[in-house]
Amino acid sequence: MQNQVRLWVLIVSVALLAVVSAGAQGNYNTPGNILISDQFNNRVIEVNPTTNQIVWQFGNGSSVAGPNSVVAPNDAQRVGDLTLISGTGAPQGTESGCENAPCPDNRVFVVNQAGDILWQYGMAGVTGSGYDQLNTPVESTFLPNGDVLITDQGNDRVIEVTQQKQIVWQYGETGVAGNGPDQLNSPNSAELLENGHILIADESNNRVIEVNPAKQIVWSFNNSGNPNVLNAAAFASRVCNFDTVITDGGNNRILQVTPGGTVDFVYYTNTQQGSVSDPTPSRAIRMCNGNTLISNQFDGQVIEINPQSMIVWSYGQIGVNGSGPGLLNGPYDAKVVGDYTGITPPFRGFFANQF
Repeated sequence: MQNQVRLWVLIVSVALLAVVSAGAQGNYNTPGNILISDQFNNRVIEVNPTTNQIVWQFGNGSSVAGPNSVVAPNDAQRVGDLTLISGTGAPQGTESGCENAPCPDNRVFVVNQAGDILWQYGMAGVTGSGYDQLNTPVESTFLPNGDVLITDQGNDRVIEVTQQKQIVWQYGETGVAGNGPDQLNSPNSAELLENGHILIADESNNRVIEVNPAKQIVWSFNNSGNPNVLNAAAFASRVCNFDTVITDGGNNRILQVTPGGTVDFVYYTNTQQGSVSDPTPSRAIRMCNGNTLISNQFDGQVIEINPQSMIVWSYGQIGVNGSGPGLLNGPYDAKVVGDYTGITPPFRGFFANQF
């Protein structure tokens, strides 16, 4: 066990050194920058939070999946100096070019600073459940063993995929929506916990579950039958005191829940002046400084709140979705470069050695 801990510390240290080195050379990958999945602008951007300037971007805005584009990304994660992106695809009517039909992407891929795709799972614009196929991948997380954990929402499953594109673990029956054993209903996120379990936001089942590698549910939260019932659980992560931070999208709020199921923090995201009635937050990630970074999707904003629920930073204009300077369009995910509290650390491991 001690050797395993030392190995994890070594891997994390190497990854963080890569981040610091990259940041020292310029604005790209500077610790403290904000990586935003700007969903309906079809891009992932890195923003300097001091100047609010975009210092890096992947995605040319096209609604057609290709080598230089990403369609409606829901998730991005910096892994060392590489970026893991989930090309989710845009539902019909959500953006230009997708008025009459959905615009699929269905890829999870890794890009370098130059925007070259180095690895990909899923085929551009192909919806499926067979080998190397996905259906609306909403999140992907790099694992310390070099595999990638993918939340394959349209196929009602969470899968662990090797770099050789083999599925080595799966929770949820492919294409079967349900709430029975080994079943999910439109899962929206999956995060690796320190104990090796997987924390899943099972969106359409209105619950968050923790499952072990043997696919047993060892913890769950849905508060069915009381005022705290979840409505479209969009994201969940475990924080340092073993509480769970849940993005309760359908109720426009962020919850922090104890292991015993007590709600000890609530923040409503639709109470700002100028907010739309249902901003439907999609991500809330606890930062190392104790603040929380929230992707308030249909308010067109990413906001940072402190423990007293005060907004201390924001990007995007509240209630305005757009593509001009300082604007976002349905931002789905935001993370702080080099600050991964509550989610899988930025391991590079075996993956980095291949490129």
